[in-house]
Amino acid sequence: MATPADVLSALRELANAKQLDGGELVDLLQDGIQAALQRRYGPTVNAEIEIDEIKGIIKVTVLRRVIEEVEDPASQISLEEARWEDPDFQVGEVLEEEVPFEDFGRSAVQAAKQRIIQRVREGERSRIREEFSGQVGELLSGEIQQIDRGKLVIMLNQFREAEAIVPYREQNRREHFHQGDTIRAVLKRLEETPRGPRLILSRADAAFVSALFYLEVPEIQQGIVDVRSAAREVGARTKIAVASKDDSVDPVGACVGLKGSRVQAVVNELGGERIDIVPWSPDPERFARMALAPARVSRVFFDSEAGAIQAVVDEDQLSLAIGKHGQNVRLASELTGWKIDLFSSREWVDRGGEGPVFAPLEPAEDLVADVELSELKGFPPELVQTLQTAGFQSLRDILDLERADVLAIDGMSDEHVDILMGFLSEVTEENVPAPEDGIGADAAVEAPAEDAAVETPAEDAAVETAADDAAAAAPADNAAEAEPAEMDAPNPPADDVVDEVESEAAGEAEATAEDDAAPETTEESDTEPEPTPAA
Repeated sequence: MATPADVLSALRELANAKQLDGGELVDLLQDGIQAALQRRYGPTVNAEIEIDEIKGIIKVTVLRRVIEEVEDPASQISLEEARWEDPDFQVGEVLEEEVPFEDFGRSAVQAAKQRIIQRVREGERSRIREEFSGQVGELLSGEIQQIDRGKLVIMLNQFREAEAIVPYREQNRREHFHQGDTIRAVLKRLEETPRGPRLILSRADAAFVSALFYLEVPEIQQGIVDVRSAAREVGARTKIAVASKDDSVDPVGACVGLKGSRVQAVVNELGGERIDIVPWSPDPERFARMALAPARVSRVFFDSEAGAIQAVVDEDQLSLAIGKHGQNVRLASELTGWKIDLFSSREWVDRGGEGPVFAPLEPAEDLVADVELSELKGFPPELVQTLQTAGFQSLRDILDLERADVLAIDGMSDEHVDILMGFLSEVTEENVPAPEDGIGADAAVEAPAEDAAVETPAEDAAVETAADDAAAAAPADNAAEAEPAEMDAPNPPADDVVDEVESEAAGEAEATAEDDAAPETTEESDTEPEPTPAA
């Protein structure tokens, strides 16, 4: 049987391992002894427990009141039994019975052990909540202790007893870790479980990028530069918006660092992920223009009531603004917190151009009317009945059906399948607009009104007109040399209106050049023709 000194020594080691102070150690031991007494005498036992840590002495005294008829043996004793100890005992007095530490049985010791372990775990859980409840969004580091079905179990450097994991959905698919590797992640949330609080870490959240910039940029730590918002697609691209409280400090330059040293450190931690740093602005239109970088935005219109932003870009910037699989515009929308609708200059002109006041674009009219199947001509009643039984009630419901979908309908015969697919082919072919020459003519009629809607700089228009004039007046070999440069330009900005105006200008220039060149010789020469003197 262990002595009180041995028990105190073991509890001191436990207190050191669990980071408990002296007061918590005494309370822990008293609670354990109280549990042992309750196991031996009963739940209502009343006792005095004295602990001397220096001398290693534990004194336990059970107090029981003297009465004539005992109702609770744990806290009461009969007068006859009390007078065995002292003949002078009277009813109402308290008998003090000292219990030697060695008299505790195995069950009592086990109860004390369980109570101590329970108290230690409750203390750990409380400290974890107090320690990490205010650190959500901060960067934590630790060592990978175990990899369980894609989930990383982390032993934190800050608090080794805390249970921390990185779920599979919070990991970067491009990264691969092994047991024993050092890892950094951001604390996303605290999750309560039957075993206590669990720390959920993440390397896929946008807050992880913000935490890395906080670690690398001193201006962010000092509060001069602030990361206002962040949007991320893990492993592909991240956009962050930064603002400065000091006009003399450039927020973007502070995050980039000298020769890109700061942002490069963040990129290395993310495994080569691209990062776009844009300046934050309280003006939604300017902020949206910056968020769509690297694309150049011509016009931006903001509607606070609808919660939407309409951005107009040139034809050669449309694919860049949209990004791969819509990535750029999706991240820009998440960064700004507004829905962003992109329009090319051609589409913007076709929809009615621009105005001084924002006006939401009217939705396009439906090409297919909502016609009941029973009203369609040429449909056998059996076919209509089969479609209605399958849940198709109108023409809109069956318009997008494929042959495999029709064959999967119960009760559909091969004859009815051929009738339905032939009908759908005729309907869809009629609804697809064919390109006509009249479209360009209609656009040419509205050219004066729509020309102002297209944002084509004057210098670009002058260059294009001069290029057309030179192409008309230059020899064939010069024209051949000009073709490759024109092909190298990706997606030149043009619309129906500009094409019509430029074609007319080019026709007039060509006619003028032919009239001026009529008296001259037609022999080919390597020398350039003399310019026609201005009138």
